[in-house]
Amino acid sequence: MTARRLTGGPVARRLRAETEGNVTALRRSGVVPGLAVVVATDNEATLWYVRSIARAADTAGVRCTVVDLGADAGEDEIASTLTLLSEDEDVHGIILQTPLPPGAAVDELVARISAAKDVDGANPLSLGRLTVGQPAFAPATARAVVEILEHYEVPLAGRHVSVVGRSAVVGKPLLQLLLQRDATVTVCHSRSRPLARYTSEAEVVVAAAGRPGLLTGEHVRPGAVVVDVGTNVLDDGDLVGDVEPASTAEVAAALTPVPGGVGTVTTALLLLHTTQAALGLGSEPAATRTLASRTPS
Repeated sequence: MTARRLTGGPVARRLRAETEGNVTALRRSGVVPGLAVVVATDNEATLWYVRSIARAADTAGVRCTVVDLGADAGEDEIASTLTLLSEDEDVHGIILQTPLPPGAAVDELVARISAAKDVDGANPLSLGRLTVGQPAFAPATARAVVEILEHYEVPLAGRHVSVVGRSAVVGKPLLQLLLQRDATVTVCHSRSRPLARYTSEAEVVVAAAGRPGLLTGEHVRPGAVVVDVGTNVLDDGDLVGDVEPASTAEVAAALTPVPGGVGTVTTALLLLHTTQAALGLGSEPAATRTLASRTPS
């Protein structure tokens, strides 16, 4: 068996089309959607990612402001910056990029982001709303997994999905998104042993642990769909996922590539969420679809 490649490109193009429609509707009303990315690191991989967001935003017609506070920024400076951006009417979406300087408490800082502008679903309030099924922006990476599965018409209702990784960025919010679609979900982590006991029973496996080559063909049920969320940079600069692609592709029915899979969709979603927030839809469900016909009051 050779696994089908579930690339993120077609999904991202559809999302970008929605974003363009929203931008058009906003500009008719004299509104330019604005995204602010707060950075407090000199990590080159992070800075490269932020630059890629800025380029994508420019192409989409979204104004992107990168607020670089420097790697020595204190927690108070970061907190006050997030508060000011939350109060700025020209800013519709806010992202606090990690990693942060030593001593900066990310949980307390993301709580400073207005829930209506929390386009990456980092504020605990956003995550809590998502958990109980109330309207909220879902973390973009978690939603990207669902967008890919739905685009390629992978059934979720009644299916067993195994999620490897329990972070607040992917694993935990993805659990909620999958439950909303009537999947039966197993969340695995570093103490789930043996890992293959859980993943080999699932019809869909999502690898989001941040460990290169964690899953191999031995972990996958024949005919399963595998989504690789991992973005691991090796010493030689290569970007690889959490899944060992060669052995997995011999067993799985479908597999997302790294790069070219989930990451591509994540960036597109951040911009879509920003336009939704600008349209006053910060409290709309994460699954909200085409919004071009709506104009802000």
